[in-house]
Amino acid sequence: MTRLERHIQCQQSGSSTIDCLKQSVSSLSVAELKKALKFGAVWLERGGKIKRSRRAKMPLIEGDLLHLYYDSEILSAQTPDARLVADEGDYSIWDKPCGMYSQGTKWGDHSSICRWIEMFGCEKYQLGERQAYLVHRLDRATSGLIVVAHKKKVTQKLARLFEDRKVEKRYQAIVHGHFPDSILRLEADIDGKVALTEILENHFDPTSNCSTLKINLATGRKHQIRKHLADANFPIVGDRLYGEKVDVGKDIVELNSNLRLRCLYLSFPCPVSGDLKCYSG
Repeated sequence: MTRLERHIQCQQSGSSTIDCLKQSVSSLSVAELKKALKFGAVWLERGGKIKRSRRAKMPLIEGDLLHLYYDSEILSAQTPDARLVADEGDYSIWDKPCGMYSQGTKWGDHSSICRWIEMFGCEKYQLGERQAYLVHRLDRATSGLIVVAHKKKVTQKLARLFEDRKVEKRYQAIVHGHFPDSILRLEADIDGKVALTEILENHFDPTSNCSTLKINLATGRKHQIRKHLADANFPIVGDRLYGEKVDVGKDIVELNSNLRLRCLYLSFPCPVSGDLKCYSG
C-alpha cells in the first residue's frame, strides 16, 4: 500500500495541475496522479478557499496550493453498484449498498454515492449528464434508500424537509436476542438532544436467536438506531462499533457479517410538485 500526503505551492502562473504534481511527487506515475485527480484526492487552495481539483490540465496561478492525499488502497477500493429506485428529474432515489459512502473524504470520493452516480450511475441508467448533490446521509455500513438532488435549489428544499422532520423514514434492523414485545419506543437522549426510535414490528427467530425489527426513525441523530438498540442490550447484527460493547452470547448468525440495518421506506412531499411521494426498496 502506498500512502502519502503532499502540499505543493505553484511557483509560476500558467503551470498545469498535472505538471505541478509531477515535478513535486516523483514517487507516483502520471497515471497514478491522474487517477488521484479523477477520484477526488487532490484539492486546490486559492484565495482562502479549498475545493477538489479534477482537471489535469487546469492552469494554476502563482501561489496556488495543491493538497494531495494519496492512498492506493482507498483509490483502488470497489463497492457494489447502487440501484436506481426512482428518477424524479430534479432528484432521484437510490438503493445504496453496504460499503458505499454517503460523502467522500479528503482521500477521495469515488466510492461516495453522489460521485458514483456522476461517474457511472447516470450512464448505467441512461439519465444523461447530471450533477449529484447530497441531501442526507446513511452510514457507510447501512444499506437502503437515499435521496440525491440534481439541482442546488432542490437540494436546499429537500434538506429542509429532513430538518423539519417532514420525511417519514422506516428501517429494518436484525438484532441479537429476543427483543421484548413490550418495548415500543426507545427515547434516550443522544449527545444531549432528544431522540426517538419507534418499534413498529417485531419478529423473533429462535433458530438464529435474532429479532427482525421494523423501525420508524422519528428523529435523525447520528447513529441513532444503532446506539438506541445497543443501549437496550440488543445490538444490530454486524455492528462492529456498538455491538462489541454488548455480550451477544452464542448466536448462530455470523458475527462478522455486514451491518443488518437497512432503510426500506421514505415518504415526503415533493419539493417541486407538492405531491406526497412514497418509495420502498
